[in-house]
Amino acid sequence: MLNFIPHKIKVVEIMKKITVTNIDISISVRPDNNDYICLTDMAHFKDRERTNYIIQNWMRLRSTIDFLGLWEKLNNPNFKGIEFDAFKMESGTNSFT
Repeated sequence: MLNFIPHKIKVVEIMKKITVTNIDISISVRPDNNDYICLTDMAHFKDRERTNYIIQNWMRLRSTIDFLGLWEKLNNPNFKGIEFDAFKMESGTNSFT
């Protein structure tokens, strides 16, 4: 296993844009294959002024929590599935924040 010192690694990221239904969406393309897509840009499709509410509501959905749990299980060797199950059981309820 290699140990890297973060301050000595320079990751060059390339910013790209795609246009979907007349909305520009930013994508950060990185050489380490850890690409990122801008959720705020995507939320502009529903409401250009209140993207924070769109993302906040999406993050509460049971299907979103299920997706995030699966992603973590596949990509995070330190994922704590049992702790996540308790969290997942609350998702979708009115008291879940």
